Amino acid sequence: MAVKSVPLPYPPAFFNRDPVRVARELLGSRLVRTLDDGRVMSGRVVETEAYDCPRDPSCTAGRFHAARSAELSLPPGTFLFWVAHTHPLLQVACREEGIAASVLLRALEPLEGELSMLEYRPVTARYNLTSGPAKLVQALHVTPDFRGQRVNGPHLALLPGESVPDERVSVTARVGIRAGQNLPWRFLETGNPWLSSGKPSMEL
Repeated sequence: MAVKSVPLPYPPAFFNRDPVRVARELLGSRLVRTLDDGRVMSGRVVETEAYDCPRDPSCTAGRFHAARSAELSLPPGTFLFWVAHTHPLLQVACREEGIAASVLLRALEPLEGELSMLEYRPVTARYNLTSGPAKLVQALHVTPDFRGQRVNGPHLALLPGESVPDERVSVTARVGIRAGQNLPWRFLETGNPWLSSGKPSMEL
């Protein structure tokens, strides 16, 4: 019987870099959520955004929110969980500890456990499960308890997958921000139906 290969976790140095580069290279990676009862939900990362304070005009962490600044300054390879305008977001800390830099996971293509995802995010249109940063958090039942945990944890892990070649990657400005819109720091797998915009309807 063939033995199922388990991908090795990212080395710590992978995240201790420019978040723009990390955001690009995280396309194709796998986000895996293992519930307490052993059920597994996972998806491919198909859309990311980079944030890099203090050179990032959109980053208000250091100017207005001391608590948020401290959270974004956690060690590289650490999950960040915070709420923006009532929307829960999942990010990964980058650069060395003490510098507010991160990658936002914006969209996933489901790989396994869709029925379990529907328990946490009951929708009728299939694309609506994980096609946005708050949607994927809800569908995978990611809670604030994961804030500060390493990305290779037993219940939530970000693992390497098949990389997406440059010819299948689009680079755009970020969305939902008022400053720094001109920075091309959003990366997506071109044409993927699970992106946070431009999706066809796929009814369940």
